[in-house]
Amino acid sequence: MTLLHTLLAFFVALGTLVVVHELGHYLVARWCGVKVLRFSVGMGRVIWSRRFGRDQTEWALSILPLGGYVKMLDAREQPVEDIPAADLAREFTRQSVWRRIAIVAAGPIANFLLAILLFAGLYMHGVPEPVPLLRAGAEQSAAYQAGLRAGDRVTAVNGAPVQVWSELRWKLMQLVLEKADARLDVERPNPNGSGKLLNTVTLRLAGIDGNDLEGDFLGKLGLALARPPAVLGRIMEGPAKAAGLQTGDRILAIDGQPVQDGLAFVEKVRESAGRALTLQVARGATGFDVRVTPEVVDEGQGEGAKRIGRIKVEVPLAPEMATVSDAPLEALAKGAQRTWDTSAMTIKMIGRMIIGQVSLKNITGPITIADYAGQTARVGLVSYLSFMAFISISLGVMNLLPIPVLDGGHLLYYALEILTGRPVSERFGEIAQRAGLGILMALMLVAAFNDIVRLMFQG
Repeated sequence: MTLLHTLLAFFVALGTLVVVHELGHYLVARWCGVKVLRFSVGMGRVIWSRRFGRDQTEWALSILPLGGYVKMLDAREQPVEDIPAADLAREFTRQSVWRRIAIVAAGPIANFLLAILLFAGLYMHGVPEPVPLLRAGAEQSAAYQAGLRAGDRVTAVNGAPVQVWSELRWKLMQLVLEKADARLDVERPNPNGSGKLLNTVTLRLAGIDGNDLEGDFLGKLGLALARPPAVLGRIMEGPAKAAGLQTGDRILAIDGQPVQDGLAFVEKVRESAGRALTLQVARGATGFDVRVTPEVVDEGQGEGAKRIGRIKVEVPLAPEMATVSDAPLEALAKGAQRTWDTSAMTIKMIGRMIIGQVSLKNITGPITIADYAGQTARVGLVSYLSFMAFISISLGVMNLLPIPVLDGGHLLYYALEILTGRPVSERFGEIAQRAGLGILMALMLVAAFNDIVRLMFQG
């Protein structure tokens, strides 16, 4: 059922993005007066089709579900004498170079517009997200060395306000690619209990590179979300109940070592299977010690199996959340900015891969994308739409790469035509197409290899 759910989420997302991309080509081609012969979702052999409209355009589904195309009346694909005289003016190659540029660029632009609208809708709706309230970092971490402490709340990065954790992560990710340090504005609880102290620290990002961005690079910096105190929730039958612990008890220390929060308490119990622990407990105004031995539980299977400790008690771990929603115009502006920033970051990542600063392991293929589609769909509609926005941007950027067979390759031809005053030669076009196809196949092989490695590693 999970596999079916993943495949459905993948094909719905991919189908939507392909249709939007091809609709961009189709609508601008019609607007420029070019005759469209076929609009296909999918590649290869047509398995279903219907004809509509004055031009009897064929709307088709093809057997290979990855991609799609718009087939226009084109003298390069059929003899000119076979084209009716009435349609010659509507043939693609007879259009001005600027019209051809508009038609080819319309597909990627449609993907960018879709991303803007999706982001804008999410910003208007408002999404509950963790606030950038920090947990204590290790003393050797970059965050601690910069002066960040538990309870600090980040309010801005290099002067740009941040309200939720994802915004902090996004801005630091951009700075990593720019090889720049981060100036963080933080609010810190006043030791005397009144108001907040404002502070600015400089976080050095030199220890992070592009290869770290796919993982928990914030954790590597020593940045983590603050968690609630270690206050016990529901007590079940097991070691905790047998030891006399009750709902509402707060764990202050374990074996004399202070407990930072609920997450630290859970981690300590998990790593102490079968070993007696002395808990320093606060119950109301009363403090006392309790001795408890976590029971041994086998977690996982195969090589990944391990033994963990449990005392059968619930501990709230949810971080502080905030819901930020914007007015329509502001949401649209933020959606456009997010799309621009994501596109720019994608291009920077590609550039870093070309010069070897970022590993080719960051290239993903359809298996990984399908996995992400399934995961985000299971989380909820908001996560799924956000995933679609990012993939739409990736599709737009990829198609604008100056590789023959992609839209960007055709745009390169037309740019050369503008500069030289004549179209590129057919011989040059054929050689470039073969080279572009080779590059594309190599990228697909790398993506497939990375997908298989990820799948095997996760398995």
